Amino acid sequence: MRNFATQVDRVLAAGLVALAAYLPMPAAAAALDCDRVSAQALEAGAPRASAPRVLALHGSVPIVTMEPFAAFLEAMGYPPERLAHPAGGARSLSSFVDARRFAGEIAWHYERDGVMPVLIGHSQGGMVVIKALHELAGRNGDVPVFDPLAAQVESRTWIVDPASGRRRNVTSLRIGFAAALATGSLPRLLLAQWDVLPLLRDVPDSVVDFSGFAVPWDPIAGTGPYPAPFRATGSARVRNVVLPTAYSHVSLPDVAHLARQPATRAWIDAWQPGTSAPQPVGANVDNLLHAADLWHGIKRQWCLAAQSGRPAS
Repeated sequence: MRNFATQVDRVLAAGLVALAAYLPMPAAAAALDCDRVSAQALEAGAPRASAPRVLALHGSVPIVTMEPFAAFLEAMGYPPERLAHPAGGARSLSSFVDARRFAGEIAWHYERDGVMPVLIGHSQGGMVVIKALHELAGRNGDVPVFDPLAAQVESRTWIVDPASGRRRNVTSLRIGFAAALATGSLPRLLLAQWDVLPLLRDVPDSVVDFSGFAVPWDPIAGTGPYPAPFRATGSARVRNVVLPTAYSHVSLPDVAHLARQPATRAWIDAWQPGTSAPQPVGANVDNLLHAADLWHGIKRQWCLAAQSGRPAS
């Protein structure tokens, strides 16, 4: 009886979300240019509920976790409730997690929040992101939903789509934006994670936009002068960003200072892919480039969700 009531509640909630998607969007959201939107315009015109949940995974040895990255996003104006995991409030998640379970959790978040989450992984965390994308693409068959609040796998491989109110298989979902920071092959060999090596650079159609970041001569990731690029296996839009050699593998998530400095904050908020504006002088610009790139991708997803009333899935 309890399971039946839960299913009824889920269908009713999804139906309300689907109905809301057909209501006229606020004029402020409609006027936003999602490719060039500023943090100020987002805060004024985009509902906080439209902000995707950010699931950030740290590396195998979290000397620096993804907490500084979460602090950066919050200081840039991102809703803090979308940075905290609902099961415990952590803003940096372990990368020692089964990718299939993580894929099932992504589906759970989408059904519950009404917006597809954003995935950001550092080092081994990026490997988990890649593996989860392959699970969502159906590489290993149907994926069961995982409820992180109850910490258990559910006996279903479908969700009630909040965009339509109808059942939808987990393996039909698409993430709007995902990224991997300094995810290399060498650690996979050292940690005996051989199963992921053939997939590590392949980006399947379960994501719309994917950004991969690499540092040349990264001794931990095992890159040489020309890091191996990520490549789309189908329709995913993949960007490969080679960062300066001065950047450190370990400290890539350490970006909180960039939002606290007026000069770097303004530079990041105005940054566009493909541009090469001079970097601010007299400020700490460590990790500036990927911070700007990630902020652009995340705020774009927030804007798109606010305009459509539903995620890009």
